[in-house]
Amino acid sequence: MPLVVRSTAVPNPGPLLSLLPEVGPLAWVRQGQGLVGWGCAARVETGGPGRFADAEVWWRAVVTSAVVRDEVRVPGSGLVTFGSFAFADEPGASTLVVPEVAVGRRGDTWWVTTIGQGTLPGTPDLEADRPAEPPQDVVFTDGSRSGAEWESVVADAVRRISAGGLEKVVLARDLVAESASEIDVRWPLQNLAHHYPSCWTFHVDGLFGATPEMLVRRERGLVTSRVLAGTIRPTGDDDHDLALAGSLARSSKDLEEHEYAVRSVADALAPHCTSMNVPETPFVLHLPNVMHLATDVTGVMHRPHEPSAPAHPAPTTTSPAGTTPTSTALGLAAALHPSAAVGGTPTCDAVALIDEVEGMDRGRYAGPVGWMDASGDGEWGIALRCGKIDGARVRLFAGCGIVADSDPEAELAESQAKLVPVRDALES
Repeated sequence: MPLVVRSTAVPNPGPLLSLLPEVGPLAWVRQGQGLVGWGCAARVETGGPGRFADAEVWWRAVVTSAVVRDEVRVPGSGLVTFGSFAFADEPGASTLVVPEVAVGRRGDTWWVTTIGQGTLPGTPDLEADRPAEPPQDVVFTDGSRSGAEWESVVADAVRRISAGGLEKVVLARDLVAESASEIDVRWPLQNLAHHYPSCWTFHVDGLFGATPEMLVRRERGLVTSRVLAGTIRPTGDDDHDLALAGSLARSSKDLEEHEYAVRSVADALAPHCTSMNVPETPFVLHLPNVMHLATDVTGVMHRPHEPSAPAHPAPTTTSPAGTTPTSTALGLAAALHPSAAVGGTPTCDAVALIDEVEGMDRGRYAGPVGWMDASGDGEWGIALRCGKIDGARVRLFAGCGIVADSDPEAELAESQAKLVPVRDALES
């Protein structure tokens, strides 16, 4: 049955995250702007090497049959879907969810979108729902490996890199949090948005977090990707942290790691853009728990009539079996994933090593997470600084880029710093 969609402008209903109900919330919010949603008008799960292409095929079919009245006409209004994708080809399930209600904000423009099967649902109540309760008596324990075991894995990776054939590998670890009662995901979401407003706070199908890394944004022909690689922990002393930022910007180890990540993103985007801007030097991104080397790569997409562009505008492009259309934001995310920032260099060798030595199932950690509208515009971040919630249990994830001169003890400390956002967000 086709979806019936209507978007209308509304007065400011209050903070986006405050509108979320306890059941089925969806979120993509940064600095008070973005999209939230709830309910499920349509949903698909995909997996394996074709997970992105299969999701695109499903989305094109949904868009083609939908009846849409969009009175707002901005990226994110009209028919929209939230999604989260597995890091690896196997195992792992990926999902796209079309909400029954979506509320968006861009600048001073607010809108509400209602979506139903065959008919529109009733006018949604945009009053704030019952406040979230904090998790009770949270206890943290080791995940798949202890800290000492993970240090040993890092040391093994350093030896393999030093032996040649591999330049960088990103190794992740997990931590388990158990609460005395079922956890309301709205609690950590609101904490993350408050303490990390410059990050993208997200929740899709149990995966929540606040990522500092935009894998790709497509907006009316412009493409942007924020690359983060190279990390140092702040001390809280402004003068000392300024000196640390300077040392990070001069660190040969961190600059090498960052160069690999930027190069992988630029190389993946280049075939789909008529022009690109890749800054020669990174800037230092300051977050409450860490500082990163960061580079914003930008480009202008090929127009549909140009030879190397798709034959039809998104989202009606077709592609050969096993390939993914690259005209949409999701198609571009598929072309970029996994970047060196979450896999390594060379990517195939690094991902193979991750599968061999990491010792855990990443699931959707470090995979693309975000949203896309019917025109193919959207934003897909990398699912970092995140956790997977299952009732009263949460798995927290963190990863570090390992190169030839990485120190296992320092990498463990860096991973602990990257676990801080979600760990703190679970506490009262």
